[in-house]
Amino acid sequence: MQQIRVLIVDDSAFMRKMISEILSSDQRIEVIGTARNGEEGLVKIKELQPDVVTLDVEMPIMDGMTVLAKIMEEQPLPVVMLASETSGVAEKTVQAISNGAVDFIAKPSGAISLDIHKIKEKIITKVVAASQVNFATATISKPVVDGQHLTKNHRHAHTLIAIGTSTGGPRALQQVLCDLPGIGMPPIVIVQHMPPGFTLSLAKRLNGLANIHVKEAEHGEKLKRNTAYIAPGDFHMTIRQLGTSMFIELTKDAPLKGHRPSVDYLFQSIAELKQINKIAVVLTGMGNDGAAGITQMKRMDRETIVIAESKESAVIYGMPKAAAQTNLVNEMVLLQQIGKTMVDMINHPTGR
Repeated sequence: MQQIRVLIVDDSAFMRKMISEILSSDQRIEVIGTARNGEEGLVKIKELQPDVVTLDVEMPIMDGMTVLAKIMEEQPLPVVMLASETSGVAEKTVQAISNGAVDFIAKPSGAISLDIHKIKEKIITKVVAASQVNFATATISKPVVDGQHLTKNHRHAHTLIAIGTSTGGPRALQQVLCDLPGIGMPPIVIVQHMPPGFTLSLAKRLNGLANIHVKEAEHGEKLKRNTAYIAPGDFHMTIRQLGTSMFIELTKDAPLKGHRPSVDYLFQSIAELKQINKIAVVLTGMGNDGAAGITQMKRMDRETIVIAESKESAVIYGMPKAAAQTNLVNEMVLLQQIGKTMVDMINHPTGR
């Protein structure tokens, strides 16, 4: 296998050295250079032609957001952002993912206190995954749903949509949620693999773009129509019934297969709900989170509808592929058609 050639762009000499050592420790990766700021980074990208760039969000002379915009405009390639966990930087990072960055790494507070063991596996995994991204798939299309003509054809009076995603998810969620009408939608609960501090920024950004209301989930709140709830970073989200109402519960239970929040954890809780039309959606992401949850949902309710993003549009096909391998997926759909498919399924459930 040919080594993945990586350029590191960061204004901190400590971070450049640390990231170089981390990435170079993996035989699949070759660090071909470093840059101290955005301007120098753009020059080295043209010179060295890296396969992947790691890019700090905040830098002097030219910041990471400006560099990212120029990369995507002039020479699109996989970019992994590095960001501190402050609210302002979190907002920029979420915007960066929506603008074309493949993924990000949250730096522990204070670069000098960086715990190498905390970040090593994550950054190696994310750089390797980024090298496999097909940029032809990473596009946002215009909405395709007309919500003024929704009709009701449910088996039950209430419907719940659950979405799971990871790498590439913020951009995929933007596509899907912006394709939905602002009326007639059941509650939507979402697990996006993200650390604390970033899910709130993601919810705020999507809320400003989508026709429905998008928010970070809160413990104990009642699910409402035309609203999407994103699980907070580092909390599992489950759904509980009380009469005809559904409520969110957030827990600090142990990570499931390394994830908290976990898609499987959410899906498995929804499997227990009674007299609810259930629609599960699996979007782009590394790994197989969601597959076990789908299996449980179908076991408990064979009419559960499962939609997975197709390989042709997924930034990373891991999670949708694992879902497909359960042989329980009703529809494999291009990202640009998932919103429309969800609305079709709400109107005309066809679970198997």
